[in-house]
Amino acid sequence: MALVEEILTGGNMTSVVKVGDTVRRAAGPWTPSVHALLDHLRRRGFDRAPEALGLDEQGREVISLLPGAAAHYPLPAHVLSDRTLIAVAELLRDYHEATADFRPPDDAVWQLPAHEPVEVLCHNDFAPYNLMFEGDRLSGVIDFDTVSPGPRVWDLAYTAYRFVPLTDPDNHDVPYPGLAEQRRRLTLFVAAYGMDEITPGQVAATAVLRLREMVEFIVTRAGNGDPAQQRVLELGHHLLYERDIAYLEANRLAD
Repeated sequence: MALVEEILTGGNMTSVVKVGDTVRRAAGPWTPSVHALLDHLRRRGFDRAPEALGLDEQGREVISLLPGAAAHYPLPAHVLSDRTLIAVAELLRDYHEATADFRPPDDAVWQLPAHEPVEVLCHNDFAPYNLMFEGDRLSGVIDFDTVSPGPRVWDLAYTAYRFVPLTDPDNHDVPYPGLAEQRRRLTLFVAAYGMDEITPGQVAATAVLRLREMVEFIVTRAGNGDPAQQRVLELGHHLLYERDIAYLEANRLAD
């Protein structure tokens, strides 16, 4: 009897299907390294990420299905609440702690470049559309395809960009909270992560670097024929990110 495949919505980079209690999608050169990390997370007791289950007969990666649903734009109000902001910071800290002693395979391949200093395995896309919610409660994190070694603040920066959010008033993805509220929520987010050596100012400055690298990634990959990034370019997402970069550079969000 053939397995029933249900296309899951929200994945704009690769086709993702649900088969029973598993999720399947195209594997890449980085998949063995990602699965090694997922195995490590399980051994460390971090159970809010999928379990790696190998490859299927079509060569697709197979991972376990987490309960709940990811958040997508326009975001529900609870995703931008202080409660969720704190929970996201705490989950990111727990994830980082679980990766701190991970030793990648000697032949590890990552889709995104590593950054120095290497402190953890950055998720690199710890954003609403990759976080699972059961009702209004944060329950897990998915989509580890873009993980790579790097500093904690690199992950904090992109997550703050999405959840504070650190966006220009004309970014229509999320309501603009105002500069004072961005400062307050950025401070709250960094405090909830809980490392004194990481400051709101460092996170805001790193967000600029992270967004610049993302724009370069989109433009370069689109130019090399990547259909997913060509679609992103056609939609003008890179222009939105460039506007947010200019906003962050023009406004001091933290001392």
